[in-house]
Amino acid sequence: MRLTALFATTALALAAAPVWAQDSQGAQSSDQGTPADPQIDADAPTSPAPSDIVVTARQREESLKDVPIAVTAISGDAIKQQQIVLVRDVAAYTPGLNINSDSVTRAQLSIRGIGTTLIDTVQPGVGIFIDGIYQPNTTYLNTPLVDVSRVEVLRGPQGTLFGNNTLGGAINVITRQPSNEWRGRVDGALATGDNFATVSGSVSGPIVPDLLQFRVAAGYTTADGFARNVLAGGDQNPLETESVNATIRFLPASWATFTVNGSYDKVFGGQTPYYPVRGPRDYSLEGRTNQRSLATVEYYAVNAKGEFEIDSLNTTATLIGAYNQSDTEGASDGDFGPVDFLRSTNRRTLKTYTGEARFDTRWTDAFSTLVGVFYSRTTTDSSGTTRIVPLNFTAPVAADSKNENVAVFGTGFLELGDGLDLAVGLRYDWQTLDASTAGLPAAYKDENLQPRVTLTKRWNPDFMTYLSVARGVRGGGQNGPGAPNLVYRSDKVWTYEAGAKTTALGGRLSADVAVFYNDYKDFIGSNALAPSTIRNPATGQPVGFVAVNLNSGDVKSYGAEAELSFRVTDWWRVYANATLLNARVKDATEFRRITGYDYPGDRILFVPDANYTIGSNVEVPFRDDQRLFFDANVIAKGDRVGGSLDVNSIPLLEPYYLVNSSIGWRNDKFEVAAYATNLFDEEYIETYVDASLLRRAGLPAPLQNNVAIQGLRRRVGVRGTVRF
Repeated sequence: MRLTALFATTALALAAAPVWAQDSQGAQSSDQGTPADPQIDADAPTSPAPSDIVVTARQREESLKDVPIAVTAISGDAIKQQQIVLVRDVAAYTPGLNINSDSVTRAQLSIRGIGTTLIDTVQPGVGIFIDGIYQPNTTYLNTPLVDVSRVEVLRGPQGTLFGNNTLGGAINVITRQPSNEWRGRVDGALATGDNFATVSGSVSGPIVPDLLQFRVAAGYTTADGFARNVLAGGDQNPLETESVNATIRFLPASWATFTVNGSYDKVFGGQTPYYPVRGPRDYSLEGRTNQRSLATVEYYAVNAKGEFEIDSLNTTATLIGAYNQSDTEGASDGDFGPVDFLRSTNRRTLKTYTGEARFDTRWTDAFSTLVGVFYSRTTTDSSGTTRIVPLNFTAPVAADSKNENVAVFGTGFLELGDGLDLAVGLRYDWQTLDASTAGLPAAYKDENLQPRVTLTKRWNPDFMTYLSVARGVRGGGQNGPGAPNLVYRSDKVWTYEAGAKTTALGGRLSADVAVFYNDYKDFIGSNALAPSTIRNPATGQPVGFVAVNLNSGDVKSYGAEAELSFRVTDWWRVYANATLLNARVKDATEFRRITGYDYPGDRILFVPDANYTIGSNVEVPFRDDQRLFFDANVIAKGDRVGGSLDVNSIPLLEPYYLVNSSIGWRNDKFEVAAYATNLFDEEYIETYVDASLLRRAGLPAPLQNNVAIQGLRRRVGVRGTVRF
């Protein structure tokens, strides 16, 4: 039994090991510091001046230059032009944001080193939203971006307006909405390297003009991936996505708008597709495992929104109801090596019900409020098996959980005069989590208060500064039987930020800068192995190890960010963004108390101290509405520490630099381009866990492997768009 428990828990621990891999509606969007120009409408190629840019970062439409929040918005056209396929891929163009996925079933993300989420049983520390609707699990970062108006990324705690689990920030995917005119578009791309291909299309128009409108979109993407399994045979990390999305908008009166949306997505690809490597500088694309680790996730969603203008109360009321479900099925090589020792299967169904009501009221010319209530319930049912091949022994596992969250929130906006504004917000959350694996005594309950105070000074129409203080909270959770900590607490952060936003030279130059300091307590950092509390009756010794999530300690995080866009001439623009970050673990006493060994080093896994993007757009008009364009950029990421459970063997992953470019022709109806991603075929590792994990678990030497997932290599291809 000791051997069985050790092998089974070790397989689960490795599968959950800390990893990192590379990788309102109708408002205008900002691409400051990102590859494409701003877009008034994502279906059209027009480009307004930066002074016209509008975002919904505070749940109301506001000019980007007036929003006292560090926010990046990437337009739908930029997403297509840069071949951004999944939600997680926006991290390459967003300062401070790190997203990586070692499986189509989960992803890791953090902003400014805050809110690190390692596995899908931990609540995200950066909120994930689709059209403002909360998504409870990092698997949604692997959903495809098919018919998107823009993606907004808000940095710093956003609890007062976006809710629980936004201590690092929030990612809001905003889809395109129905139109009162007939519109359509088709986008497609083909590329060499890993046989990448994608196609998507949408059509929108009136069913009854001015009364009933619709939009339908669909998309398909496939790629072999670059890694090959030379033992089991086949592609080690492929990707295939299918998507269908439909929206109906009903406008029965000038003061009422109803929107109903339904969608289906299917994602197939690698599920922790690690294979053995010699070390963090082994960039081989060939690996040996006994079976390919693959999974399929199907997503179903339906939501309804009502927006009402109540003129007698100077109030806009918004009511939202939503249902989301994801079904996962997968199988993997549990030991990630050539010895046929462990194999595993898994199934999971995740269901989420969400309801929200918001009331935006203008009380006087100088004072307004936004208040609301929120409710969500998420249930998870999972099952699977772990098979020890040499013993011909199969251990079944099953678990279910229910997470309920209730919140009330409000923000007051006061104009003090002379360009000085004050915003004070507060949110109170009640959360309960019950999991069958931990049992009734371990049921998790928590209540948290999340305030935010922002003082803004608008010195003139083109320059503003702000100071903000905010508290963010991410809910804790439960571990399974045998864990020394059946419950781990919420982590929380106080963030202090100062920023400035400016436009100059008639709107041709725009720049945002921010400095920040994060006092981060009880951070839910790397999951780890801990001695089981279940003991052998004969020897009194623990029966192996268990994988645990835990509060790893306290973190101090500080740094600076900048985004810049400069239109040098009417046809030439340069852009850049950068982050400098120092995020260090200062007190890991609790990590040692739970695990019995020291936290490995003082850095947060896979978070670089520096990253930047710099690029240029050239667009030369000729022959009426026709234009030639050229875009090139460099995406750079500094060194990061890889996964380890040994303070004496902390792996360091090398920095990397990815060059992307495209050249093409467009007019108002058509666009065609040749493009390349990772033009110089840079070799880099996105995810790495060293052999100390299996050594500490006590597995035999032949199973003690370093394992890695390689970064994407060069793709060269063509893409096109047709608008009608």
